[in-house]
Amino acid sequence: MKRPNILLITSDQQHWNTIGAFNGEIRTPNLDRLAREGTAFTRAYCPNPTCTPTRASIVTGMYPSQHGAWTLGTKLLEDRHTVGEDFAGAGYRTALIGKAHFQPLRETDRYSSLESYPILQDLDYWRKFNGPFYGFERVELARNHTNEAHVGQHYAIWMEENGCANWRDFFAPPTGTMDRAVRHQWPIPEKYHYNAWIAERTNALLTQYKENGEPFFLWSSFFDPHPPYLVPEPWATMYDPERLTIPQATPGEHDRNPPHFGLTQQKKPDFSAWNETGKGIHGYHSHVDLSDTERKKLVATYYGMISCMDRYIGLILDKLDELGLADDTVVVFTTDHGHFFGQHGLQHKGGFHYEDLIKLPFLIRYPGHVPAGRVSPAIQSLVDLAPTFLSLAGLPIPPAMTGVDQSDVWRGLRPFVRDHAICEFRHEPTTIHQKTYVDERYKITVYYNRTYGELFDLKEDPGEIRNLWDEPDCAALKSELLLRFMWAELGKESMPMPRVSGA
Repeated sequence: MKRPNILLITSDQQHWNTIGAFNGEIRTPNLDRLAREGTAFTRAYCPNPTCTPTRASIVTGMYPSQHGAWTLGTKLLEDRHTVGEDFAGAGYRTALIGKAHFQPLRETDRYSSLESYPILQDLDYWRKFNGPFYGFERVELARNHTNEAHVGQHYAIWMEENGCANWRDFFAPPTGTMDRAVRHQWPIPEKYHYNAWIAERTNALLTQYKENGEPFFLWSSFFDPHPPYLVPEPWATMYDPERLTIPQATPGEHDRNPPHFGLTQQKKPDFSAWNETGKGIHGYHSHVDLSDTERKKLVATYYGMISCMDRYIGLILDKLDELGLADDTVVVFTTDHGHFFGQHGLQHKGGFHYEDLIKLPFLIRYPGHVPAGRVSPAIQSLVDLAPTFLSLAGLPIPPAMTGVDQSDVWRGLRPFVRDHAICEFRHEPTTIHQKTYVDERYKITVYYNRTYGELFDLKEDPGEIRNLWDEPDCAALKSELLLRFMWAELGKESMPMPRVSGA
């Protein structure tokens, strides 16, 4: 059988229920096309609800606690084995276009970073550098979300080469001159948006690989709908805020939760007890400082960002068809983690392992191999992508990878290979360190050196409103789930090599 190409398309921080095929309030015709022509998995999870740890898990097939890039501001050490190396060794071309975020915005004498200042914005450097980078022979990178000042690298070069000499007008100081007070409508011309850059450069590589008859592993890594909430017209006003369902907290739902949940609903909470490194902690702040009008507008803009991105994903799918590559290419669409836009009274992300944050949109298309128009509840994890890609290509899976091979599940040959997923969040060395075990029905979260936790019955309480952790009637259930959790932790330990001798 011919070895398939692999095309991974990811968004950034996209809520699981933001695909038009399953949510009539949003329009995503191209993602709908993938769902129609492939299989949608409704129980996919991230191994960590932040960028660097999860993205490193995608390329290593290991959990953050194993590959070492445990939180934002760390990096995936260069000696870690990546799936790109396996594909390159088998004669595949490997490339990443868009967001990597394998390294931090700052470096030290001991820990260098190509994604840090000032090299981030040394365009002369990036004109000469396209890799190798973590197993990708070619990379074209950027680091900014919408108008962030982190803009630079290959994206800035592309803007200049395409006639946008004033690109700094569309980005925040100190890099640019855009007024930080501007919200929702991003004045950048759409033809210079990074969505256009990613689609154009992806399609150029697809064309090159087709002309040369080369198999490929290509990651098209989009930046949206990660905040700041900004998108060009017509997308900025595509959705009427008054006609959208705006999630909100249920009164009293945090009364049974660990203390950091309730603190988010105060106007001036004190999170100093959690601040261990002084490097910033996502989500540990007030979440009640937005007016109802602003909350509605944020959701409308968030949806507009997704619809805009969908258009450019469509250009990539069209190019596959044009080049005659669609039938031989495994296309995966997912995101790195979810997002809050009012659910449980929360915004963005943090140490809150609700389904909104850790569950993902997850679509697979491989014509003739992955069933079309199917919706599956089989549990998936992003840590499974690397071993599954290798399996589909007929390549050996390195024994150190701890994700599982989902290829038979994707092809509809087995109902499931996982009975659980694990999500880690270690955002400070000791004070913010938690893990979640979720199976077909239940979810349990434990915190390092803490007696509090969370236990939700996702069948009876899909909205995760009632925490059963301290319920006397659930004591036996909690004990059973903690034991299963321990088994799952033992089961995901890495084995870099098989046992080859008795001694």
